[in-house]
Amino acid sequence: MTQKRALVLGGGGFIGGHLVKRLKSQGYWVRSVDLKEHLYFANPDEFVLGDLRSFDFTKSVLDLSNGEVFDEVYQLAADMGGAGYIFSGENDATVMHNSSQINLNVLDAIKGLTLDSGKSPTVFYSSSACIYPEEKQLDTENRGLKEEDAYPANPDSDYGWEKLFSERLYFAYSRNFGIPVRVARFHNIFGPEGTWDGGKEKAPAAICRKVANAQEGAHIEIWGDGNQTRSFLFIDECLDAIQNFMVSNFQGPINIGSEELVSINDLAHIAMSFENKNLAIMNIAGPQGVRGRNSDNSLVRAKLGWDYKLSLEEGLKITYFWIRDQLQKKA
Repeated sequence: MTQKRALVLGGGGFIGGHLVKRLKSQGYWVRSVDLKEHLYFANPDEFVLGDLRSFDFTKSVLDLSNGEVFDEVYQLAADMGGAGYIFSGENDATVMHNSSQINLNVLDAIKGLTLDSGKSPTVFYSSSACIYPEEKQLDTENRGLKEEDAYPANPDSDYGWEKLFSERLYFAYSRNFGIPVRVARFHNIFGPEGTWDGGKEKAPAAICRKVANAQEGAHIEIWGDGNQTRSFLFIDECLDAIQNFMVSNFQGPINIGSEELVSINDLAHIAMSFENKNLAIMNIAGPQGVRGRNSDNSLVRAKLGWDYKLSLEEGLKITYFWIRDQLQKKA
């Protein structure tokens, strides 16, 4: 049996790094590309350091020589971060420019390969739940966002607008140039071996760090009133969904997320429970995004037969103790 070949763009990031590790464990030959290597594990067959905003560089990493093409391309590279980075307004132009440039380069390079060789990889694009309209996320008891809820469009951030534009870009290139694509909307993926400090970490990692770092009886800070709600999906389950999606005949878009809704305050209390800490929550002014966001997984169940199995508490516990270990190593 011929060894499958995969290209992971953004392989130095959280989801990309875990995906590289998973694919290698399954016998793939993997090339990983990013501006930096993954901080916690580096096991691709080939790591290429470079900037996907350059078309020439993007074209070069898609080249396998001898007229061959990758079986699978995973486009996870983006300019992104947590709420403090995405919702401050200070990075909107940079985020939109960088991410859209990367996606245009990836698709134009693959289009060239397809036209030259008559063959194309299957391309996975990681979109985001941030594409959904703000007015459908005003209630903390969010009923769950269905894929068709994306239109009429009104994302609450320019990050979301860029993701929605790029979704349409992938589908347009698929229709016009015969590139098989798979588009998924991630709902807050979390887990160990990812960014946990520095300002670009997501809520679960930030809260785990704050709780693990706090002395008994101290307080932690949470932006806003803390009643804003989200659902969070553990990384291993995200990878399961991606791989089920790639072997299906469905293009998407589909939600990849959990339907277990939790407030940010309650997320903090779950983290406190792991070491029986009693900490006060100080709610402070800061970016907090929409009031409530949750995934409706009806479509992904119907099309892929996939569903999440791990509870939020189980996944958060794994993440919490990993972050606590990082803090102890850093001390």
